Formats: sequence, structure tokens, C-alpha cells
Amino acid sequence: MTETPTSEIRKGLAGVVADHSAISKVNPETNSLLYRGYPVQDLAARASFEEVAYLLWHGDLPTSDQLEEQTKAERAARALPENVKAAILELPAGCHPMDVCRTAVSQLGAHDPQAEDSSPEAELAKALRLWAVMPAVVALDQRRRRGQEIVPPRDDLGYSANFLWMTFGEEAEPAVVKAFEASMVLYAEHSFNASTFTARVITSTLSDLHSAVTGAIGALKGPLHGGANEAVQETFEEIGTADKAVAWLDEALASKRKIMGFGHRVYKKGDSRVPTMRAVLGDLVEHYGETEVLDLYDTLEQAMGERKGIKPNLDYPAGPAYHLMGFDTNIFTPLFVASRITGWTAHIMEQRASNALIRPVCEYNGPDERQVP
Repeated sequence: MTETPTSEIRKGLAGVVADHSAISKVNPETNSLLYRGYPVQDLAARASFEEVAYLLWHGDLPTSDQLEEQTKAERAARALPENVKAAILELPAGCHPMDVCRTAVSQLGAHDPQAEDSSPEAELAKALRLWAVMPAVVALDQRRRRGQEIVPPRDDLGYSANFLWMTFGEEAEPAVVKAFEASMVLYAEHSFNASTFTARVITSTLSDLHSAVTGAIGALKGPLHGGANEAVQETFEEIGTADKAVAWLDEALASKRKIMGFGHRVYKKGDSRVPTMRAVLGDLVEHYGETEVLDLYDTLEQAMGERKGIKPNLDYPAGPAYHLMGFDTNIFTPLFVASRITGWTAHIMEQRASNALIRPVCEYNGPDERQVP
């Protein structure tokens, strides 16, 4: 065939600037992830997840009245509709929990009276309802797999405390709520990552919000994106104890295995969210008295740095943190979904407000034109 290259091919769209966004960025000077200009580590320390959701959707932190109004609407929308509950319970217990999330969002969209209304007001209302009900989806799925009764939501608890209540059937200790909330803030948004870009591509076709979120969930399921936090915990369980970490890593690297939880396409000096989540993990280790978790964490991190010069990403401390809280490993990525709903829907609304169909071209490298025999 005749090759006539016409442009530079950037596999994975690496370095391609696809559009503007005012939602988040990584500041290379401070190596900080910014949500609407605010460093995420500061938000995790000083703001509630509810305030961060408002920030992502509206562009600024809420006043007390604005937060009260949003909180009232969110708490009123926490209960899972019976038709969605029935659809989840019909799914095989052996399917991945991300399949449950994908199915639940699609069901919610099919029954939403504003499903085809793409006005800014309707989009915001749908985003809030989806965010409000997602904890019920995740909690129900973990409990059904354990053979436990479904726990209904409470309207006297904050978002994170209610999430833990529905999952475990008891009120979580303040230290655990604080740790879980910090993780929700850290996972909420991260610019044009694979799942967010998927949501924007779907939105660019003028499809509906629930379809865009369903597609984003499909992208997040992959272990090279959201599924990495599950893989980290599986790695910890495979290694077992800190004294085995170095030998395990050497063997894994010799076998050219990908070590999940390390490296990030955007950060060159290390993921800016890791120090906050590492501190959260430390607090949980102290709370539960599970010091061996940090011994393994630190040993593997140090060995990876010495051998490959690669630093951890957010999934590395998040995996063991969620394990200590009591979540089943296959529920970790659905927790990511519950958080990232805020960022995805913020991008969906931004895409719709200044839309252009996202349709890149490719460079053909197949056979030249030929005759059918």
C-alpha cells in the first residue's frame, strides 16, 4: 500500500488539547489539582462534599442559604425508586458492581420525567438527583451480595455519613466519616480523563445526561482508569506482609506485570492528591489499629520508587483505605462513581452550554482500494 502520512498521530490523544474547561486543572507550578481554582487538598480539609458538589456545578462555593437549599433537595432524593431496586435485584450476584451502577443509571434515566429536557435547570436537577441516589445503589449492591437486608436512607445525616449508614447498617465513627468524605472530595473531578471525555463525547451528540453518565461508567470500569483502586487492594492481598513486598515487586517487574496504583499521565512530580489520601489512610490505620497496612504501603512505595522512579497515584492509598472502612474490594470503583458523578455532570453541562460535535479523524493504514473477487 502507499503510505501518505498527513499529520502527527498521538496515540491515546496524549497532549491533544480538545477544548476549554473552567472546571478543573492541574497547576504545574504548585503541582496542585484545582477545582474551579481551589486546591483540592484545601477543599478536602475545609469543605464538605456537598459544598464541593455545589462548587463544581455552579462555579463557586455556596452561601449558607444555597447550601441549605441544595442539601434539602439532595436528602429528599436519596431513596432508590422501587423499579430501579427491582432491576438491581434481578441482576446476577456474580456480575461486577460496575455493571450494577451502569444498569441503575440507565434505569433511572428511562424513568426520569426530565430525561429529554436539556435545559440548564433540568440538567442541574437531574445531576443532583443522580448524585443523591447513587449511594443507595452502591449500598444495596454490597448488602445484597452479603445476604443482608437493605437499609433505607436517613435524612438527618450528611451525604457521607448516610452513605456509610446505608452500607453498613450502623452510624460510622466521626473519624471514618471524615476519611470517607475526604476521599469523595479527592475523587470528584479530574479534567478530561477517559470517563469524563467519554461523557463529553456522548453529550456532544446531543444525547441525554443519563446516557452520558452511563457511558462514563463504562469507561471508568476499566483497570487502567477507575478499576485501579480495586487492583491495588488485590495486590496488597497477594503480597500479604511488608517483608514480602520487595521480592514480590522484583518478580512482578521481571514478568513485566503492570503495577497498579503507580504513575499518572498528567502528574510529573507525583499525584497532588496522594499526600491528603495518605494522611487519611494513616488516620484510619490509627483508628483501627492496623499498622501492618502502612508497613506494606510504605515498603512497596519505596521499592517502586527505587526501581522505577514512579510515584503513587490516588488509587494507591484509596484502595487500602476503603478496605479498612469495610467495603468489599469490588465496590471500590462504584465509590469512585458516586463521587465522580459530580464532576461528570459538571462537564456534561459545560459541554452542552458550548457544544460542538466531538468527531476526530484517523489516519487510515489498511489496504489500498482493491476489487472484490
